Amino acid sequence: MWIVIWVIYFVGPVTELFANRHSTADRVLGGLGVGLFVATYFTLVFRHMWRTLSALGKYLALAVLAVLSCVLGTVLGPSWLVLFIFTSVACGVVLPWRQSRWLIPVVTILLLIVGMRYPEARSYYLFAFGLPAMVSGYTMVGVQYLITTTKELRAAREEVARLAANEERLRMSRDLHDLLGHSLSLITLKSELAGRMLPGRPADAARQVADIERVSRQALVDVREAVTGYRRPRLAVELAGARAALHAAGVTAAVDPALERGHHGLAGEAEGALAWALREAVTNVVRHSGARRCELLLSEEWAADERRWLCLSVLDDGAGPPRLQHDGNGLAGLRERLLLADGRLETGPATHGRGFELRACVPLTAVTPASEAPAASASLDDPA
Repeated sequence: MWIVIWVIYFVGPVTELFANRHSTADRVLGGLGVGLFVATYFTLVFRHMWRTLSALGKYLALAVLAVLSCVLGTVLGPSWLVLFIFTSVACGVVLPWRQSRWLIPVVTILLLIVGMRYPEARSYYLFAFGLPAMVSGYTMVGVQYLITTTKELRAAREEVARLAANEERLRMSRDLHDLLGHSLSLITLKSELAGRMLPGRPADAARQVADIERVSRQALVDVREAVTGYRRPRLAVELAGARAALHAAGVTAAVDPALERGHHGLAGEAEGALAWALREAVTNVVRHSGARRCELLLSEEWAADERRWLCLSVLDDGAGPPRLQHDGNGLAGLRERLLLADGRLETGPATHGRGFELRACVPLTAVTPASEAPAASASLDDPA
């Protein structure tokens, strides 16, 4: 769009080309010249967008544009000086900053030199064509820099995500090794010892088997605690996944800034329940709704019993809820997760009319490290 928008400048010279004061030879020259100019310009620019040209090819195409600008601007009249603007834009698009920062002023100077042969319009064309040629060229330099920066940022995000995934795998393998290495080694050692004690020392062998049972149970508890920590989702992580899923499905995502900032007073179980709700809701939007837009909202509400709730709302403009009297497996499991966190789940037609709305609410409680410590110690002491 940034490249095609400049075509509006062709209206003046093309209109003047068919004026009565031009001869047939001028019209033929103008038609051939503008055709060659447009073909060269768009070939150069769009070829550069898809595949980088060689330096020689770029400079040859720019030289053709500059020559045509000088010839047509000299022969056909001052309105054809607009071709220099296209030449300046092409320099800003296809050349790196080190070359374009010099060639754009050179193209502008060529425009002014050619325009000097029209003394009656020198001051007018200085501002009508000279200044836009300079500004347009440097504008395209800025646009190209923005595009390059965006590509680098996307690549950096992908690299960060890949490194984070690798780091998580390393951490998981390290933690599981630390958890199970000692226990499995001890189980192996005591199994060999019990085997050597049989059949001559059955009482000692029974004690070793009891130790094996105790160590294996403790290892099972440790693994369950570790896996529970790994599987607990976070709102920020699920929000990033929701954005990616909606973008891949062609659904426009409107995210509440409150959801992007997160909520620091949210307990771990409550945040995990909302994260699961966000994942399930976005999955349903992508798979079943056929929506084109999805809104993700996070708000605090006060209930009649003076309890404060944090509510996650996911609304879409799709086909609406299916005509069923019961939840599917995903919503049923989500409702159970929310009940464990003392929360609730509400589903139904969207409030704005067409579409579906899912609301997951969890209570907000003041969580302090002192209040968390007894619960944590109790969970560690309880073998279940």
